[in-house]
Amino acid sequence: MPDNGASRPAPTSSTLLRGTVDLLVLRTLLSGEMHGFAIARWIREGSAEVVQFEDAALYQSLHRLQRQGFVSSRWGRSENNRRARFYTLTGRGHAHLGEQTREFHTYAQAVFRLLARDADA
Repeated sequence: MPDNGASRPAPTSSTLLRGTVDLLVLRTLLSGEMHGFAIARWIREGSAEVVQFEDAALYQSLHRLQRQGFVSSRWGRSENNRRARFYTLTGRGHAHLGEQTREFHTYAQAVFRLLARDADA
């Protein structure tokens, strides 16, 4: 029987936020290897400056994703010749991105349905 999510507890705002940051970081790395500053810039510019998060949230996400095996990293030199850690999406991370993207779309569609409902419905 397919899992429709009914058996899972409802996500909290902190897990939704963390999951959204992780999802966006994974999606960014689908474009190729990047260091943290480039990841933040890709997300900020790609969202027309709407989506921005603090450095701490970004690096917590990267470390969490690395511990889970969804990203790997290596030390290298940035375009400014500064030492930087470069992150890459792993095969496992690619699969997780697909799964999380589907779940996020389902969740977002449900929220949009609720927002569009008549107040007295």
